[in-house]
Amino acid sequence: MDAELMQRLSMITPEEQEILQGKPLDKSLYSSGSHFQVDYAKMLELHKLIRLRLNTRFTAFPRHSHNYIEMQYVCSGTVTHVMDRGEKVCLQEGDLLMMNQQAEHAVEKAEHGDIAVNFMILPQYLDVAFEIAGTDNLLWKFLSGSLWRDGQAIRYLHYCVKDVLTVQNLMENLIWTMMNEPKNEKLLTQTTMGVLFLELLNQSENLKPEIQASHQYPLVAETMREIERNYRTASLSDIAARYRVSVAYCSRLIHQVTGMSFKELLLRRRLEKAAQFLKQTDLPVVRIIEAVGYDNTSYFHRAFRQNFGMSPREYRYMGREKTTSDIAENGKRRAPQP
Repeated sequence: MDAELMQRLSMITPEEQEILQGKPLDKSLYSSGSHFQVDYAKMLELHKLIRLRLNTRFTAFPRHSHNYIEMQYVCSGTVTHVMDRGEKVCLQEGDLLMMNQQAEHAVEKAEHGDIAVNFMILPQYLDVAFEIAGTDNLLWKFLSGSLWRDGQAIRYLHYCVKDVLTVQNLMENLIWTMMNEPKNEKLLTQTTMGVLFLELLNQSENLKPEIQASHQYPLVAETMREIERNYRTASLSDIAARYRVSVAYCSRLIHQVTGMSFKELLLRRRLEKAAQFLKQTDLPVVRIIEAVGYDNTSYFHRAFRQNFGMSPREYRYMGREKTTSDIAENGKRRAPQP
């Protein structure tokens, strides 16, 4: 990694300085509740969908969960995670760890030379990445919570990719862009993330442990496919009838395997599609609400604001405003000199 970039990454942060002075880790910086869940509302600026943050050193980080996707990359040294079932995941320099919202873990004390960066990502940020990498693959299934092993949701993916030059270059580019914040940062990072996902899909031999999709619960797999393909009309009773089981049994099994109810899974998919329509079309909001399967506009507006932190109109306006400013900036750079 570039020497100047490494120097910036190795600098002691104000939080680490307080820890070195004997102060305990301040959980209020991360969480508001009694259960230690690191909250994106605490970690991300308003309306931001991603943040780069240095891993906190010089103290152990207690067991916690998080309500966003976390991706950690080790720039130098090692970082050891203790997952909720007791297994240790020791990341070496160049390793990449992805954790979805179902992961709980603690992090052992890191020293000065153990430098890692954490990408805190809200799922909707990855829309562009998956437009590039596609959705019929392991990464999408993992990050959407629809990949299982032995009846349990897969919580993390550990990629040992130190010797994969393309991954290392992409990670360095991603870190540099987010730290320097160029005018077209969002487009650059989302595109780089998509190319990174494409590369990781070719690295199954460097994935520990090796992940295989479980066929133990075909009913749940069918439910996820139904929600993905027919989100507008998907019905739990239809799925239950197809497998000749009760709706109650079907509901319990879906929640057991995915950690979410059928209604929550369906709402998430419909909101994802609504956000896509808002960004990519000029359809009126009321038409978009109908297109994703709702007739109760008030309910949809409440759910959208709760998930995205803004109204559908605000979401569309922010996306258009950003695109216009990027085009204008590109035009300035390309304008011929007199």
